[in-house]
Amino acid sequence: MPFNIHTIYHQVFKLWRKRRFEWFLRLVAPRPADILLDVGGSPGFWITQPQPVKRVDTVNVYEIAWTDQSAPEHNIRTLLGDGCALAFPDLSYDIGFSNSVIEHVGTWERQRQFASELRRVAGTLWVQTPAYACPIEPHYMAPFIHYLPRSVQKAVVRWVTPWGWIERPDARQVQAMVESTRLLRKSEMQQLFPDCEILTERMCWVLPKSYIAFRRQPSAGRKRSG
Repeated sequence: MPFNIHTIYHQVFKLWRKRRFEWFLRLVAPRPADILLDVGGSPGFWITQPQPVKRVDTVNVYEIAWTDQSAPEHNIRTLLGDGCALAFPDLSYDIGFSNSVIEHVGTWERQRQFASELRRVAGTLWVQTPAYACPIEPHYMAPFIHYLPRSVQKAVVRWVTPWGWIERPDARQVQAMVESTRLLRKSEMQQLFPDCEILTERMCWVLPKSYIAFRRQPSAGRKRSG
């Protein structure tokens, strides 16, 4: 495998993701008959553990090469779609899931649309995003960079961050990265998900690492429409 920033991400955050998924299983308690929608996720995440639900649908703005034979022991579908305008009826999924995606959809207005769509199409919710309050920006793997004005970020991320050193992005790629990454404060997560509990995942038991919007649909109400 070529050595790149994704290799680092995988190694650094693998333990965090494992712990977070165990937290998801404990709090959400998915049932074998549930259908789960993962907005912005990929089959690669789900095939690393036994499938806890009947079916997982992933939806992305780009195609993912996947067939039923890719992992026969899992029931996973890959769909095309925009998380800010999901083409599904209300409450068509038992569980709505998203991991480190909402910070990449662009503007605050699009983040509002993304949150609203997930709240609409699923009963139970688990939506995670890196915390603005964490001093380490996880995409650039550098401290404090996300606290700078975007104009300054565009000027310096190529030269002062591991992402810039390893990826060697051109000016267009830097601009796209900065413009499409907007970390959220806890208060903003509460605004986006007013009917959810906002959980805080911490680094070293002190620093906020990420926020998770969690809503558990009562068992009697966990029924899909249609």
